[in-house]
Amino acid sequence: MSKYIIHGGLTLSGEVSIRGAKNASWKEIIASMLTQHSVQITNIPQISDVRITESIAKSLGAKILKTGEHSIEISTPTITNSTVPHGTGEKSRSSFMFAAPLLIRTGKAIIPLPGGDKLGARPLDRLFDCFKAMNIHTDFVGDTVVFSTEKIRPTTYTFPKPSHTVTEVLIMTAALVDGQTILNNAAREPEIDDLVEMLNSMGAKIKRHPTDPGQIIIDGVPWLSPTKHQVIADRNEAVTFAVAALATEGSVNILRINPEIIKNFLDKVQQMGARVETGRDEVTVSWTKRLRAIDIETEPEPGFMTDWQAVFSVLLTQAHGCSTLIERIFPSRFQHIPTLEKMGAKIKFFNPKIKNPETYYHFNLDSDRPDYFHGVKIYGPSELKPINVAVNDLRAGACTTIAALAATGESVIDNVEFIERGYEKLAERLVSLGANIEYIKI
Repeated sequence: MSKYIIHGGLTLSGEVSIRGAKNASWKEIIASMLTQHSVQITNIPQISDVRITESIAKSLGAKILKTGEHSIEISTPTITNSTVPHGTGEKSRSSFMFAAPLLIRTGKAIIPLPGGDKLGARPLDRLFDCFKAMNIHTDFVGDTVVFSTEKIRPTTYTFPKPSHTVTEVLIMTAALVDGQTILNNAAREPEIDDLVEMLNSMGAKIKRHPTDPGQIIIDGVPWLSPTKHQVIADRNEAVTFAVAALATEGSVNILRINPEIIKNFLDKVQQMGARVETGRDEVTVSWTKRLRAIDIETEPEPGFMTDWQAVFSVLLTQAHGCSTLIERIFPSRFQHIPTLEKMGAKIKFFNPKIKNPETYYHFNLDSDRPDYFHGVKIYGPSELKPINVAVNDLRAGACTTIAALAATGESVIDNVEFIERGYEKLAERLVSLGANIEYIKI
């Protein structure tokens, strides 16, 4: 188990460049397998989720050449295996994304039930429903899912609730299906648009409706061509560094990021009293005075991103007043709160009084449980204390790291492998901003 030893209480200030997006890079590796031609992808982050995806891709026939520190070339002349291996396949939810190239090129995909963060049930029923309409059969054999088809058909499908990952699987699958597929109430994240941009550069015909961005229209093409694509910047990284600076009363200039893709976050911290200055591909976020409490609800794009709420909760512990944070995307995403409470944060769980939970929450209600809370009230400012803790979740791990930076004294964070799933050299880059972190890699 690798660990961070953090001596907190220091102000973070400086400049940091953002790497390629975790939630775009590994999906674009999978999308490259839709063609037998070579695909070059640049701005690939050096994170474990990418390495796991590359490992699975190689086991299925992909040949991957590292062409630079953050660039690769992928070619998959033949799919040699239609079975995503257990082990690596169970470690990440990337496994289900492989259904698209496997079905397109072999008519079959055998996939272990996915892993990833333990946030509650993933809405895979939406994938199964649309696959059924596309003449793709779904069978469950033990702990694996077997997809099969003789011929994939185009369809029109309306999501009951938007789903980021399922939208991308369906886009990739429909891109090479003869006819027009229309997805209504589809997810709207910029990472999806980045995937569409890559596929269109390969010859696909995919577009959002000009007046309804929730509708995606895919006109299938017979083949895809070689391309070179640069991965979009990671907005979760940008938010993490901004929160780290604000939580330690500092300032950070964030480079290689389009401020528009984190606009909702920037609007919130400005409302709290932070200073925000934006450029074409950079943003500076600065603490100038005590931040004010604020109320937040996570929502699908273009709302406040669920991946931001764990790190943002640290910032709320340092704001003056009572902040409310409601999680509407996942049924269970407050695993980080007990750690913050142990560090001295004043937090109270609650469940919002909602007239119609079915339309208010974006998770499937049958995945909810009576012991899950969907809201917290955070009272600040709190003086955070150091802690020794083992993390078991990516975003909760980033949250704990920032809390340790804001606390005075020595904290030890074990299991930082979870953090490395989504952040490249996080400790090293925080040190460049003035943090005191010893990274012990085991």
